[in-house]
Amino acid sequence: TQCWVFKMYTRHGPVFTQEPSDSVFPLSSDDKQVFINCKAKGNPPPHYRWKVDGREIQPEMESHYSFVEGNLLINNPHVFNHGGVYQCIATNTFGTVVSREAKVQFAFLQNFSRKSRNTVSVREGQAVVLLCGPPPHYGEIKYSWVFNSQRSFLQQDARRFVSQRTGNLYIAKVERSDEGNYTCAVRNMMTNTSVLSSPTPVVLRRDAVMGEYEPKIDVRFPETLRVFKGSSVKLECFALGNPVPSISWRRADGNPLPGKIKINHSSGVLEIPYFRPEDAGVYECVAQNSRGRNAARGHLMFFDVEHLHWAQTLKDAHMSIDTNLQWDCKAAGKPRPTYRWFKNGNPLTSQGRHRVESGTLYISRISLSDAGMYQCVAENDLGALYASAELKVVASPPDFSQRPVRKSTVVQKGGELLLECRPSASPRALIFWWRGGQLQTITEDGSLRIANVTQADAGRYTCGARNHFGSSIERLPISLSPPAEPTKIIVPPLSLDATLGQSLVLPCEVSSDLSLSPSFKWFFNGKPIDFSRQEHFEMIGGGFAGDLMVRNIQLKHSGKYVCMVHTELDTVSAAADLIVRGPPGAPESLVVSDITDSTVQLLWGVGPDHHSPVTTYMVQARTPFSIGWQSVRTVPDPVPGHILHATVKDLSPWVEYEFRVVAINSVGIGEPSMPSKQIRTKSDAPKVAPVSVSGGGGARGELVIAWEPVPEEQQSGEDFGYIVAFRPFGSSTWIQSVLTSPDATRYIYRNDSLLPLSQYEVRVGVFNSHGEGPFSRTVTVLSAEEEPSEAPSRVWARSVSSSEIEVFWEPIPNGSGTEKIIEGSEMKDADRVRVTNTTAHLSALKASTVYLISVKAQNSAGPGPGSPALTLPPKNHVTPSQPPGNIEWNLTNSKIFLNWEHVKALENESEVTGYKVRACSKKQIASAVSPLHVPSGDDYLIEIKALSEGGDGTSSGPVRIPMMSIFEQNLHTLTNNTFLTGHF
Repeated sequence: TQCWVFKMYTRHGPVFTQEPSDSVFPLSSDDKQVFINCKAKGNPPPHYRWKVDGREIQPEMESHYSFVEGNLLINNPHVFNHGGVYQCIATNTFGTVVSREAKVQFAFLQNFSRKSRNTVSVREGQAVVLLCGPPPHYGEIKYSWVFNSQRSFLQQDARRFVSQRTGNLYIAKVERSDEGNYTCAVRNMMTNTSVLSSPTPVVLRRDAVMGEYEPKIDVRFPETLRVFKGSSVKLECFALGNPVPSISWRRADGNPLPGKIKINHSSGVLEIPYFRPEDAGVYECVAQNSRGRNAARGHLMFFDVEHLHWAQTLKDAHMSIDTNLQWDCKAAGKPRPTYRWFKNGNPLTSQGRHRVESGTLYISRISLSDAGMYQCVAENDLGALYASAELKVVASPPDFSQRPVRKSTVVQKGGELLLECRPSASPRALIFWWRGGQLQTITEDGSLRIANVTQADAGRYTCGARNHFGSSIERLPISLSPPAEPTKIIVPPLSLDATLGQSLVLPCEVSSDLSLSPSFKWFFNGKPIDFSRQEHFEMIGGGFAGDLMVRNIQLKHSGKYVCMVHTELDTVSAAADLIVRGPPGAPESLVVSDITDSTVQLLWGVGPDHHSPVTTYMVQARTPFSIGWQSVRTVPDPVPGHILHATVKDLSPWVEYEFRVVAINSVGIGEPSMPSKQIRTKSDAPKVAPVSVSGGGGARGELVIAWEPVPEEQQSGEDFGYIVAFRPFGSSTWIQSVLTSPDATRYIYRNDSLLPLSQYEVRVGVFNSHGEGPFSRTVTVLSAEEEPSEAPSRVWARSVSSSEIEVFWEPIPNGSGTEKIIEGSEMKDADRVRVTNTTAHLSALKASTVYLISVKAQNSAGPGPGSPALTLPPKNHVTPSQPPGNIEWNLTNSKIFLNWEHVKALENESEVTGYKVRACSKKQIASAVSPLHVPSGDDYLIEIKALSEGGDGTSSGPVRIPMMSIFEQNLHTLTNNTFLTGHF
């Protein structure tokens, strides 16, 4: 026996399974081909065409292009010739579809011009801006600068800044070390290629040195900048000035900067990742030095975007001839999209039987010529969506095979008989009913309805259907059944109260004739429940029960529920009401009135109570100084649920407030109302005194008084300032001084007649435009000390090496000098060293130089007289000039052995007394005295110097030793040894 298997595939128009998308291809000398993908399914299989910038590509005439199945291959692409907007077109016998448009670009980086750059002449202390002038390019670019052909890039700091927007190098204040050649380096991050500009020489003018001047902000961010939701934004800010300005950032509204903000390059770049609505506002960059300050502001505006997505898309349609079609496609997104329509790849507009209204297409009196592929395109500034569907126009005679008439029907006497006859036909068929050769009366939809059925109505009925393409008939015998038990709902659903979040079951159970099969349907507020699309609803039970389970009940589930049961003979129903109780909704229409310095009157409207009466209202407020919303005191407190007004008390004068109201019921705390308009309480005299009043110190004849400033929210009005009052201990007369700055934290009273360390009673008060406020508690503060009157005694010194001297002395009596100043002089101005004990170590001295040494005692009032000058030269020894040579190392039994040749001192050099070995990790700078712990796996650098009385000799230079474990470095001074062991 031979068997044949046939597979039948539905014939249909083309549908894209892969479309081209916006792409940037890195283009370098090695890139010879670029592939742009396109694939569609269809039966028969589609064939493909491509367009670029609206022009159809002809591969047989354009050697750079070729088709590989549906894909487009570009051979040896050119940056400018082959960039553009590409579109794939797929066609078969049923129609044509076009893909989304794909913008194709090529990342590249050309070379700088080889033309020499002009020399930049600048004075020391002046600012300079070096222009990069990048060559033609496309793709993400990173700028760096190279100084004097060094291998590493120039490091950015508070003085030097490279803008990633322009590539320019900014030097806020030029120093002598800045003289040299500067080269701009541009790197394309996509092609991974770099190019260097010609060097720009920078020379210093010797005629003068630039004086100090206030900051000038030369790198600014835009005054207004729209930032997309979820994107990252970088703001650049850099100032020129002398001294070098410091850069700080803040928000103009006083709110703290978000914690996620990143600030780098010595504060010159501020980055806000994942931009959110709360990040919007005015940001300020402040540049400041000792000569002044300058600021730049920019408003970051939150641009809410929602990527396009289909809310309702197209579906294939099989329509009968002469019928009407309405096709809807709806996309959601921000900005709101607009729509275009295509038929077989060609734009479709309102004309004749076709009408286009935004996302809706109407076709009236469909004909065979309307068959084909249709596309709806939704687009906005951020992108486009393409949806496609096929319209098949059906023209056929009546056919009962798909919708046969029921061959027998059972009905009770006295009941109603409904006979349906709905064959498939295109166009729609005319329906006729006969019984025994007599034509029966029919309804508009072709059904035959007989009321109050009797035995005489039994018999054979015939349905006939006819249209332009043919006719067909079906016969139906009708018999009458004995009376059946009527269907009854024996367990109906009951009206219930439920709380938000609960789950419950509404029962529905029936008794019915056993020969019948009841079917259950549930309705909610008059609409049938679609259980396939409702996560909260589920029908449970079976047979003669169809209960409704409602899970995780929400407020929207309040309403009327109807259980409807249908059998072959009758239909019954039962209804129940469900009330869902939840926390209250937001109060409405909040109004603020009757504003005083410490109270306001609030009035609001009732919000939804969600079936549970409001018991109390809670009032909350926020200010520019508070952390979020805070509950405030009211009259009455709390506010009963039947009262819709309250007086808020204990507010701070002259502070901006916003208010909101929250309703509470037995279920829980509800949603807050919308915030009120911002108001400012009236001003009043200050009520809060400064705290932490203290003082002391200063120069002779000074009384220094300090305090913590009163926060802005407690200043109560304009023109806020401080009243500083003081008097000698035991006096009854206060001396007062007024400070008009609200930020003042210190006051210094100067009078040469003040005795050192005298006791003064001090208090600090406050005032504003309304008058004076309270004073702080009185504290005792001492006037400044008197500087020491004696010089340290028994000063002596000794030379340690050719560059080091140690100095010793006896302290002055009574310990009145807490700090010592050692002055050392060659011939001109003295160098000073400050210490707090009775010895000092002077280093980095010049060899063969005579030093004059004097010691002074100093306290908070200043220095006292100096000791007689002491003359002492450092040891006049020349250190060994030859480094240790032929250094070898071996690793044996977990020890490192070092060997080197002995250093022989020349005739004019000090004798070698030993060797100094220094070890440090490759990544760290090791101290020559303190031990250093180095991470495992780091390499070591070893250097060796000869020791002499004149100091350290010439270094051997670094010797690299690979290490595999942690090693603790120590400084070893070796005499008569020629190896070093280190355990690790």
